[in-house]
Amino acid sequence: MTPPLYPDGVSKVCVHFQPVLALSTVLVVLSADAALSTADVLSADAVLSAAGASVGLGNIWRFPYLAAKYGGGIFLLVYIILALTFGYTMIMAETSLGRMTKKSPVGAYQSFGKSKWLSLGGWINAIIPILIVPYYSVIGGWVIKYLIGYFSGQAQTLASDTYFSAFISNGASTEICFIVFTFCTLGIIYAGVQNGIERVSKFMMPVLVVLSVIIAIYSVTRPGALEGVKYFLVPNPANFSWMTVVSAMGQMFYSLSIAMGILVTFGSYMLKDMSIEDSTQNVEIFDTAIAIMAGLMIIPAVFAFSGGDPDTLNAGPALMFITIPKVFANMGLGTGIGILFFLLVLFAAMTSSIALTESAVSTFEDELYWGRKKSTIVMAVIMVSLGSLSCLGYGPLANVTIIGMQFLDFFDFLTNSVMMPIAAIATCLLVSRVIGVKKIEEEVTLEGKPFRRKKIFYFMIQYLCPIFAAIILISSVANAFGWISM
Repeated sequence: MTPPLYPDGVSKVCVHFQPVLALSTVLVVLSADAALSTADVLSADAVLSAAGASVGLGNIWRFPYLAAKYGGGIFLLVYIILALTFGYTMIMAETSLGRMTKKSPVGAYQSFGKSKWLSLGGWINAIIPILIVPYYSVIGGWVIKYLIGYFSGQAQTLASDTYFSAFISNGASTEICFIVFTFCTLGIIYAGVQNGIERVSKFMMPVLVVLSVIIAIYSVTRPGALEGVKYFLVPNPANFSWMTVVSAMGQMFYSLSIAMGILVTFGSYMLKDMSIEDSTQNVEIFDTAIAIMAGLMIIPAVFAFSGGDPDTLNAGPALMFITIPKVFANMGLGTGIGILFFLLVLFAAMTSSIALTESAVSTFEDELYWGRKKSTIVMAVIMVSLGSLSCLGYGPLANVTIIGMQFLDFFDFLTNSVMMPIAAIATCLLVSRVIGVKKIEEEVTLEGKPFRRKKIFYFMIQYLCPIFAAIILISSVANAFGWISM
């Protein structure tokens, strides 16, 4: 059985449609960070850490299949518009909140009062990463399995129709891969955010860019791939539907790490002399460039392989683990490309997993006054316990469901479709009704730093962002219960 998965941990926004321009943008960002003075090193590290948090399975996996399913270029256009407004606003609000209070989500919320709704809003933000990272790590384990398979020269085997379903139904195999991915994440977290996340992100992000460019170039140069490039980059109004908007909104929401506590946590590490808006812009550009690059890696390749068969384009979550290995196997050089692709995906998954786990550990340290060692051990227990349920949910525990969902799907629905929109609404209310937008402006403009999109921020945070989050909540829940079809 192919599981209907929709996980991600984390961010996006850019208007660069050409792959060369996308690459140029990323290189400019990296060059700018490399040229920073010694006094700004920590700020540069924070930018790369946030970029690492934002680039994850949502970019490499979820974005391409949603773009393929919901209109290609028109989906991309809608996504960019939403990200430049809704996404920008929420990133600015959460990052400012973190830096203003120097606390993780619970403490940040409680800094402005002791009312029950403030406490609830903070804890929802804090609990989300704790629930997401276990099942996210399960998918990271799947990536490890495929990477090992390609290193072992099993390109043809991985492309078979039954390989993926057979693998995920094998409880022992999935559990081992999940444990390996989990303890890699925990080891980095145990080293501390500066020695762990930042060091790994500074290494992984440039590698990720290089790998994505190599694979994208290979993909778009396949015979028949240009039709896929056109489908992905050129907006076609005929492909527009309400679900294009809802899906783009949801993708932007999840991929920007909104309402996961991550942005608040990283904001708490930011120096006061660092520009919040410039950092936000860097992360937006980097993340969206990777998402676009992922689309150029996958969609043209699928077109080249299938001739644009709609059934193949609508493969959904199965695109990466079933369709793409078939594409590689039929392209020639399948082993080499497969290694590069899944290495790229592993880097992206690892950086997001690190960010999610760090947010959870930070909450334990700040709110329960535990040391990093104890906080990491407790998080390890939670990750292994809940992650094992998700691991075994398509194997030995396949007959055990919650409201008709396997464990992984249920945890995904609970966090992404219910808790995250509620958390976003809470943040909007906190900023607009309790803190006041003027206080956020003062934090953003410290030491003369820019706030170029101030008017957009003011309007969105007070009016449209809560409505957008409510739309995501209502449409997702309605879809889960079968009231609408997405």
